[in-house]
Amino acid sequence: MNRMGLMDVELRQLRCLVAVVDEGTFTDAAIELRMSQAAVSRNIAALEQSLGTRLVERTTRSVGLTPSGEGVLAKARRILALLADLEGEARAGTGRLRIGYAWSALGQHTAEFQRRWAATFASTELHLVRSNTPTAGLADGSTDLAILRRLPESAAVEHVRIGEEKRYCSMSSDDPLAHKRSVTLARIAQRPVAMDLRTGSTTLDLWPESERPGDVIPTHDVDDWLNLISSGKARGITAESTAHQYRRRGIVYRPVRDAPPVRVYAAWSRKEPPRECEQVVQLLKGLYA
Repeated sequence: MNRMGLMDVELRQLRCLVAVVDEGTFTDAAIELRMSQAAVSRNIAALEQSLGTRLVERTTRSVGLTPSGEGVLAKARRILALLADLEGEARAGTGRLRIGYAWSALGQHTAEFQRRWAATFASTELHLVRSNTPTAGLADGSTDLAILRRLPESAAVEHVRIGEEKRYCSMSSDDPLAHKRSVTLARIAQRPVAMDLRTGSTTLDLWPESERPGDVIPTHDVDDWLNLISSGKARGITAESTAHQYRRRGIVYRPVRDAPPVRVYAAWSRKEPPRECEQVVQLLKGLYA
């Protein structure tokens, strides 16, 4: 096999690995990739053989990654994202910037940001990418810049504060506090509180130690969080942007009058800052100003 053919096989292997993890099973990965399940399995096995290590732990119900697999997955995502960028720029003849966010983009400022972007960076295509990871896609290379409301524990990420947002309590529309104009942390804590402990902007440190909620229900992402709250099983606290971006029947938002605001940051990879990073940051700061 020539070198180009070998390179193409390796890309298929990486795509199969990413699809298996994202879809959760070999069957669903095969459907997503429009391949047979046997072909997906062969590609994963070939990748493991090439690297000399097991990447995937297979069980009858689920697929998990070995420690080696976690590292390979991050690099695979980065490689495929770079190739997608290359292909997109070659077709369009323009640049592209992917801005990631875990929960909400810029809330009420999102539409204005998109309008200002088109006027300021006419030759660069803007993509807003939801990525429920602590770095909103920066660590795996799927985004170029991120909007964060909780700073990750990573020295590889550079950040700057661009603004602040009020905190809101989210609750079911039949909650006893729903008729209030605003609520307090102490009242919120009288019921279970839903928290995304990986990417959410709320932690137990928001409350004085003696007034913390007695019951915290962990959630996986904003959809999981909203579904739990709409059922009436829990309340939640979030940034103003979530209240603007996720309006749902059966859920109401009320300001938390005794909670500090949520700081909003722009973040990027220290090793690979996006082009015109300073101009983008100034544009973001202008929205919150």
